[in-house]
Amino acid sequence: MSAWPCSFFRMRRSRRPELMDQPGLELAEHVRALQGLGRINVLSRVGSVLWPSIERLARLKGMNDRPLRVLDLATGGGDTPITLAQRAAAKGLNVEIDGCDISPQAIHYAQGQASARGIRVKFFVLDALSERLPSDYDVLCCSLFLHHLGETDAIALLSRMAAVAQCLVLVDDLVRNRWGYLLALAGCHVLSSSRIVHVDGPTSVAAAFTTREALDLAERAGLRGTSLTRHWPQRYLLTWSVQ
Repeated sequence: MSAWPCSFFRMRRSRRPELMDQPGLELAEHVRALQGLGRINVLSRVGSVLWPSIERLARLKGMNDRPLRVLDLATGGGDTPITLAQRAAAKGLNVEIDGCDISPQAIHYAQGQASARGIRVKFFVLDALSERLPSDYDVLCCSLFLHHLGETDAIALLSRMAAVAQCLVLVDDLVRNRWGYLLALAGCHVLSSSRIVHVDGPTSVAAAFTTREALDLAERAGLRGTSLTRHWPQRYLLTWSVQ
């Protein structure tokens, strides 16, 4: 892969197939990539970014017997649900966190990670683009998934998330800009030995949306009143509440 694709200089959106998404990926390579992405997610503090909205909602629900239910779409190695479940347990809040992904290998890895840490998180296989999303969750979230999609699929996903979420939709993803590309290029080599991560990190930034584009997608998906906040390192969080 060229370290300086032409799209870097003008930063137009450029989508290319990522190695992680290729069929027939060897299990050892997949696991190594998931481990690298886990370290990147820890440094990026994704759980810390998502947690405040979930915590506020859990406290607002207060003394209800039913737990606040959260589903993380395209969860990958399960780092985000595990982190959120740890935070809920530390705060003594009645929050139930689940995760789903199209890859059975990723789900097997994620469940193993949760079990090894003694964290109660349920993971299951689900294709968030083609299968019906569950409608019994208060919060639907996803991280580092939107940039994989074309505009039509991104709009459809946001619309479907909003249609089934009972309270809140949270979408965290990369910002497409030059600094983000450089950080991905350097950070993925520092934080992982996986060739897949080295290639897919910068490729993901090139495929990501700008903050203006992300808000436009949400608007076109019918998510009126969506807010967007920026956070380290060159990421954004979309937040939409059910009216």
